[in-house]
Amino acid sequence: MNFLISPKNSRLWGRKFKPVTTRKADVLKVKMGTISEIDGVECIFIDGYWIRYYDPPAESWEARKNLIAGLTRRTFHHTERGINTPGENLELARFHFENTNSEEENRVAAAMLAGALFNRATDIFTTIADLEQIGVHIKRGNELLQECSECLEEAMELGKLVRHISGNEGINELWGEPLKAFTMSSYDFYISRYVKISLSMRDMDRINAVLKETLKPFKEFDPVISAMFKFTRYAKRNCETMKRDPLYFTVWPKFVTRSDHVTQLVDGIRQDHSPNADPSILEACNLVAECRELITYISAARVPMTKVTNRFFDTCSEFQQKHRNT
Repeated sequence: MNFLISPKNSRLWGRKFKPVTTRKADVLKVKMGTISEIDGVECIFIDGYWIRYYDPPAESWEARKNLIAGLTRRTFHHTERGINTPGENLELARFHFENTNSEEENRVAAAMLAGALFNRATDIFTTIADLEQIGVHIKRGNELLQECSECLEEAMELGKLVRHISGNEGINELWGEPLKAFTMSSYDFYISRYVKISLSMRDMDRINAVLKETLKPFKEFDPVISAMFKFTRYAKRNCETMKRDPLYFTVWPKFVTRSDHVTQLVDGIRQDHSPNADPSILEACNLVAECRELITYISAARVPMTKVTNRFFDTCSEFQQKHRNT
């Protein structure tokens, strides 16, 4: 494992998308990875987006332990319930995974085993970091480090079967983050996070734009579209802001209230058109609700949700074809 790589050996990525700025700046003249103060906030420029910048933690066992533990908790927070299996139950979880005949139950057993592997790896790394703190140095080829790596790799593979908390697709990139934090330098890991945040922002903008185009013929939804753009703006701010940042206390209330405003407007349309509502109006209301929920999930997870996003685009396309002459 290339553990604790020096940032001096780090390289930026080569991924590029059409620039779509979220803050005022001439993005065409900005180089990837540029760090600058934008609208009073220190930001890094990634794939057309200015993203709030945070210094990576120091390269130390203690910092790495805290990072991996935090990522593990975050992963379980965004995935289906009941799979946060204690590491001490790893063998039991593996037994049930290997001896479950039902295909549906086997998927759940795999998710539980992935959780146990995750927690076992975190337990091992925590113990190693604690030993380092008292002067007991662990060499890179140590068996415990190797077992930690193997647990994370197997957990990431099984994680493909784990579902998002919504019951939709899994979030493989989120599930693999503790392994990346174990193998990459803090600098490279944070850079990879900024790339995912930029991709998440791009998808939130795309989702919003598709909804606007889909509902263009329905003038009663104009206030909803306006509210959705305001909501998406703060969904992106929420996506980039760490909870330990004091600014989070400003961002989160705005994010929640903008979301509530969208729901209130949609509820108003439902009431105005009941009980003899045009089916297309009710379908449009459902589209808005689905859009708001999807953006909320992406904002919280800070990674793209490709399958469910494409499914939403397909739903919008079907809606447009169905009501083309409305």
